[in-house]
Amino acid sequence: MEEQSAGGILRRRYARGDAARTASVERERVNAEVAQMIYDRRVAAGLTQRQLAERVGTRQSVISRLEDADYGGHSLSMLQRVAEALGQRIHVRMTTADTEARR
Repeated sequence: MEEQSAGGILRRRYARGDAARTASVERERVNAEVAQMIYDRRVAAGLTQRQLAERVGTRQSVISRLEDADYGGHSLSMLQRVAEALGQRIHVRMTTADTEARR
């Protein structure tokens, strides 16, 4: 069965077996996923970007950047600070590339 997710469609149309393009699509997928996660958790906590920034000890513009799907500079230390400010924990895992390709 052919994958119908956005990632699957991008891999078929853009990457077409090209390892560098496949890696690029995967990086963008992860960036978008992290940005959405931060946004969703902040909104669920009932916080504005400014309020979350105050809890994290940074500026509102930093939170805005972290919530931007095009931002590729997420660091584990900043994600941990955001998670702590939201009363959350970060879980990191690695899977084989072929496992992710089937998503």
